[in-house]
Amino acid sequence: MTEWSPRSWREKPALQQPVYSSPQQLEGVLGELAALPPLVTPWEVSALKTQLAGAARGESFLLQGGDCAERFADCNAAAITNQLKILLQMSLVLVQGSKRPVIRVGRLAGQYAKPRSEEFEVRDGVALPSYRGDIVNAPAFTAAARAPDPRNLLRAYGRSALTLNFIRAMVKSGFADLHHPEYWDLDWARHSPSAAEYHRVVAAINDSLRFLENVLGVRAGEIERVEFYTSHEGLHLPYEEAQTRRAGPDGCWYNLSTHFPWIGARTCRADGAHVEYFRGIANPIGLKVGSSLAPNDLRALMDVLHPDDEPGRLTLIHRFGCGRIADLLPPLIDAVRASGKTVLWCADPMHGNTRVTAAGVKTRRFSDIMGELEQAFDIHAACGTRLGGVHFELTGDNVTECVGGARGLAEEDLHRAYKSEVDPRLNYEQALELAMLVARKMSNMSVSPPSRLS
Repeated sequence: MTEWSPRSWREKPALQQPVYSSPQQLEGVLGELAALPPLVTPWEVSALKTQLAGAARGESFLLQGGDCAERFADCNAAAITNQLKILLQMSLVLVQGSKRPVIRVGRLAGQYAKPRSEEFEVRDGVALPSYRGDIVNAPAFTAAARAPDPRNLLRAYGRSALTLNFIRAMVKSGFADLHHPEYWDLDWARHSPSAAEYHRVVAAINDSLRFLENVLGVRAGEIERVEFYTSHEGLHLPYEEAQTRRAGPDGCWYNLSTHFPWIGARTCRADGAHVEYFRGIANPIGLKVGSSLAPNDLRALMDVLHPDDEPGRLTLIHRFGCGRIADLLPPLIDAVRASGKTVLWCADPMHGNTRVTAAGVKTRRFSDIMGELEQAFDIHAACGTRLGGVHFELTGDNVTECVGGARGLAEEDLHRAYKSEVDPRLNYEQALELAMLVARKMSNMSVSPPSRLS
């Protein structure tokens, strides 16, 4: 295998990359980015990798969630707080249901790039470049808005830094203190059909905390704070390269724009630029596994990305769709088992269940999402493996983008608060309902370890 450097991906075919009118301007911006401080530290990255290794062994559980694509306009205190609140609420439910620690990873502070199925969007006979996320261009259907702008890379870095700073301040100040879950309540909680069950979960955790503190005779101070990590799809390779540094006590190369980058299903070619870039960084990495990936291709990807079988290194995030997971997941589980390597299995029940209504609106059925998630747990149990995490596109806002759930949202409700520019997200109530489903599923499953982990 050829020698790796942060730039070696440039010698490989690079999919889903924007075309800039001025390569010179792009390189100038990348030079500025490379001189700016990193957004995360190698010590944080290493700590997350250790925790993910524990999740692969069944000692903890991964909750990964957030926006489909962050918007620059949503970099404000209210939006970030609501996103943090719903993720913390979900983790509270999962802790109670799974009886194990939960690793909290947000799809935020960098999730500004999105892959697209088509290079161009056509409206009324006019073709313009597709919207690829705020890091590239803007959603308005004008030539000026859709032109890729290198300066957006600096805007993405700045807003990622602001988001991270605000999250760290909130967590440090006690916002995530399990002794005060009332800090996490959103306005909907008093009206939601799921509110009573959520508050029963809160009461159970408070009782457990009081019991523990009474036995120990001290306050359980170590759980007044929670650890929170960030993730995004490492799609825009020039941006990722600019934030790649040789750092830490081990002197390895780290992507320090995020703790946990992942490779999307559209860019996971073993001989492609994205896999070339990811093979050289020391971060824990995710790989989206979809219906187009054959078992032999998965083994080839693991040979490149996970050659040393390092604990916590590779998370496989599978996304098939409710109607296809039963046929497609078991052969991939067999391929991983045959490789002899350890991975963390994580279910993404969102992307395989996207559909378009008769009115042309992209949505997802809550029943499909729930159905794929339930099957994922059952299939892993039947195969002797363990589902160690979930991956959701969600928001803490009161949107109407996915149909179904406790309130029974219908297609005619979608127009009321459809805000996503790309894919539909779970709203806060649907997200909490799914967390309760996962918690119930995990509490009902046998606590004995499977016969063979992969």
